[in-house]
This record gives sequence, structure tokens and C-alpha cells, in this order.
Amino acid sequence: MVTPAARREAVAHLCDTHGVSQRRACSTVGADRTSVRYRSVRPDDRTIRDRLREMAAERRRFGYRRLHILLNREGIRLNHKKLRRLYREERLQVRRRGGRKRALGTRAPMTMPQGANQRWSLDFLSDTLTDSRRFRILAVVDDFTRECLCLVADTSLSGTRVVRELGRLIARRGAPLTIVSDNGTEFTSMAILGWSQEARIEWHYIAPGKPTQNAFIESFNGRLRDELLNETLFRSLDHARETLALWKDDYNTIRPHSSLGNLPPAIYAMLDAPVMQRDGTSERSGGSTPRPVASPSPTGSNDQQTLLPTG
Repeated sequence: MVTPAARREAVAHLCDTHGVSQRRACSTVGADRTSVRYRSVRPDDRTIRDRLREMAAERRRFGYRRLHILLNREGIRLNHKKLRRLYREERLQVRRRGGRKRALGTRAPMTMPQGANQRWSLDFLSDTLTDSRRFRILAVVDDFTRECLCLVADTSLSGTRVVRELGRLIARRGAPLTIVSDNGTEFTSMAILGWSQEARIEWHYIAPGKPTQNAFIESFNGRLRDELLNETLFRSLDHARETLALWKDDYNTIRPHSSLGNLPPAIYAMLDAPVMQRDGTSERSGGSTPRPVASPSPTGSNDQQTLLPTG
């Protein structure tokens, strides 16, 4: 215990657990009573933090020095060292670019969804027909309700095809607030970038080599491959599409999902999931199923929470 905060925690633990006086606890751990009784008088910086996040979202390649200048222009005066501390606590550091040009999504850390249709996850799977021809599968999952929104199978799935399938899905279900994917060439194509800006849907790219940041779709991919792809011989592309459609319906309406209280995703969505609207409002049907939770992310992740679902 070398820091004042650690000593304060030790003193509080001794007082609460063993019922000793504060004076005796301080003497035991070697802490100063004035330090233990100190209460911070630091002012609330919520307004500055909110404005700093807004400016960082608008100017994603600006560091804290340029943001400091812009804040001064708006009349917000503070020491540059304090601004840097707030900048680091909000995790707004600019990543240094290197290597080939990559598409960049939202700069804000990704948080857990709090309603249905709030965030979707996308990924590709591949398999082989009995005649050795390979085909790909586009999977889309709602991160809150765990519903499989679509399974598109074809021999080739370009960025333009992904845009077309997402347009059909949005026309039937409504637009999400955020879409999460990896840095595959289909998802970083000009078709996807142009469509996301036109539709005003935030597209979040996970860090390269960090599939755990897209854990919902990775968990779904494991279930799909284990329960269907590894168990079925597909005679043709039509046979694969028909089988995927039947499995998708079973997954959404019958198969119990452990993280949803052993309810199917479609039933959970009707009972408990609040549907997020584009204006930020939500509607809840009622129910008692516990909400999904996630544990903190590991060091180096650009997410506030790493998604660890079970299925």
C-alpha cells in the first residue's frame, strides 16, 4: 500500500470488517488520519467532458492539443494538463495510422446495447457444396435480442450485395443505430462507406485481430457451424439456402438461448426487449427476463465493454 487511495481503502476495510476505530486502523496500516478523512473538492467536469466527446466525434484525427485550442475559442478555459487527463479518461486518443489505408468507423468506445434494433453485428462464414464449390454466408445478428436477422448464401457476396441485403432488412425491420463488423474488404468498400453515410447509420469497425470485440456474431457463428454446417452436406446452393432458412427460423423461435433465460430470441424480443426508435425513444412490452451483461474489456481494447455472450 503505497498510495493514499490504497491506504484509505485498507482503513475502511479494517473499520467495516473488524469494527476497530479509525485511529487504530490508521496506526495499523501507517496511514495519516488527515489523508484518510480528506474529501475531494474537485469540481464536476461533466459539461467539459460532454463537449470534448462531441468535438472528438466531429474531428476524429484531432489530438488533445488542437481540441484545447477549439475549447479556448468557445470560452472554456482550463489547464492543458487537466484537459489531457480528461482526454485520456474518456479514451479519445488518436490511433497512429500505419500500413495500408483502412476504413474508420465511429471513434467513440462501443457500449452495450440497451434495446432491440439498437446494434447489429455482421460477419461472413464459408462452406463447401458436395461438388467442391465454395459458397459464403452473410450473417446478421441483433446484439440485444440475439435474433438472427438474415442468412444470405451465395458464391460471391460483394459490398454492393451487402448494401442491398441491408436495405431489404431495414425496410422490413427498421434501421439500427450502429452496425459492427470486422475490417474485411466487403465491409470497407466504397459501397458500404457511401451507404452508411447516406443512411446516417454509425458503422463501428473492430480492431484488427480482435474478434472478441465482435463477440455476439462470433458466438452465433460457432453455433451455426457446430449445429448445421458441420452436420449437413449441401447438394446445391438452393439446398443450402433452404436449409439455412429453416435453421434460422428454428434458432429464432424454438431453440433456447442460455443468456436469455433459456427463451428463444424472438420470444425474448416480444416479452422484454425495448425497441429503440431512431429518435432515441424506446417502448417496452414488459417481462422479467434478465438483461444480458458483459464483463470489462481487456487492456488495449477500444471498447468500454467486451462482449462475452453465451448461446
